[in-house]
Amino acid sequence: MGPMSPAGPVTSMRPDGVVPEALAGERLDRVVALVWDCSRAEAARLVDGEKVAVNGVPAAGRSQRMATGDRITLSEAPAVSRPALTPDLSVEVDVVHADEQVIVVNKPADLVVHPGSGHATGTLVNGLLARFPEIAEVGAPERPGLVHRLDRGTSGLLMVARTPAGYEALTAALGRREVHRGYSALVAGIPADDRGVIDAPVGRSARHPLKMAVTADGRPARTHYRVTARMPVSAEPSEEAASHDTACLELELETGRTHQIRVHLAAIGHPVLGDDLYGGPTVVGISRPALHARTLAFDHPGTGEQLHFEAELPEDLSRLYRLLRQ
Repeated sequence: MGPMSPAGPVTSMRPDGVVPEALAGERLDRVVALVWDCSRAEAARLVDGEKVAVNGVPAAGRSQRMATGDRITLSEAPAVSRPALTPDLSVEVDVVHADEQVIVVNKPADLVVHPGSGHATGTLVNGLLARFPEIAEVGAPERPGLVHRLDRGTSGLLMVARTPAGYEALTAALGRREVHRGYSALVAGIPADDRGVIDAPVGRSARHPLKMAVTADGRPARTHYRVTARMPVSAEPSEEAASHDTACLELELETGRTHQIRVHLAAIGHPVLGDDLYGGPTVVGISRPALHARTLAFDHPGTGEQLHFEAELPEDLSRLYRLLRQ
């Protein structure tokens, strides 16, 4: 079976960008390529064509060095090449539910949801296209059918629209906060309160372009949490278990920002175990953040019936939980 969506250039409409500390000292063409996710050649073309300004002044040349806080403005959106999406039956897909309008899958950890930088094939989307080819015409071409996403290391439930009408209804429900998304997490330390709400804006980190952070100019983000198990460290801890206090939390997203739960929990001093990107301690037995999308509930886009799904903890997190409870 051939590609399900055409390859070719699309345009990135982001009008400007601020140089983060991590890119200070880099050449202008490299910064443009990284910030706008385009090729180095396309970035050089824009600079040479006088389509790029730095702090309101036309760029001096592609080798101009950038400083933290420099504002780069493009007068023409760069062409960004997107690969064709190829169906791939070798990607296992655990389908929890499927009807004419919607699919619900239980994603394993370490599976990328859709193609992107460094992951052109072998993603969940490639596996879905092999089984449900009609989703190629639903939603964004590079993320067909996807109503929301999960990080690569996060396991659990994900809904996919099967028709354009289903996609519009589900994305609208998500925007109105009518979709329940519940998560389980194992975290470092024990929160003082049994319940809480983390209300803090999340945006791109100024220090690390691959990370998100709580920032004053970020997008509003709210995460509800409830402590379901407190696990103080044993006087004689196992070599396999954590050497510090831990807790199990149930969380619910009110908004859905990139890395929201991981950022919020790190911000209150309780990072997710195994989440090295956000300061979570390493724990023997898992090689990913101890975060699982456990429950998902929404109104069916066709019938209006409320659907509710639950995926139990996968074996790696279940085993870790048992060790911590000892």
